[in-house]
Amino acid sequence: MEVGPEKVVQIITDNAPVCKAAGALIEEQFPHIFWTPCVVHILNLALKNICSAKHVEDNEITYEECHWISEVANDTVFIKNFIMNHATRLSMFNEHVKLKMLAIADTRFASVIVMLKRFKKIKQGLVSMIVCDKWSLYREDDVERARFIKEKILDDIWWDKVNYIFDFTEPIYDMLRATDIDVSCLHLIYDM
Repeated sequence: MEVGPEKVVQIITDNAPVCKAAGALIEEQFPHIFWTPCVVHILNLALKNICSAKHVEDNEITYEECHWISEVANDTVFIKNFIMNHATRLSMFNEHVKLKMLAIADTRFASVIVMLKRFKKIKQGLVSMIVCDKWSLYREDDVERARFIKEKILDDIWWDKVNYIFDFTEPIYDMLRATDIDVSCLHLIYDM
């Protein structure tokens, strides 16, 4: 069975520049065929733009409104690295927390949100760790960094920001999770 352009109405690809260019060429040559960027890729790009807002000329508004999200994410990465990159601190962490910390992976969708969700899930263990006697007596490394981490983990306003990030990004994150599957899901977009 041969498929020709007369049997095609839409092409969906990721949002890479080369795919956009190919879509434009196809639409030009075959006006009845529509190119559409992948919903999952678009949603992930939206989350990346919100969670890692860059201070560049064409992104001023997003940066002004969302740069604090990057700061919270950066704090989280700093805390994770400080704990995970030293055997003594990692041992203290493992005494208080049964789950592992997750890192940002550029190849995964919504990785900042996933990392923050895990952080929230282990919050009580982190609090237990930094208020324990071992943490207070630990002077082997940078005391200022340890103090910064303790302040962040005990800071209710910082955790309120984490919760607000979830509230703010929930519709995008939920749609991303619903559509990042290997079966037809266009109907899910209309149902949400």
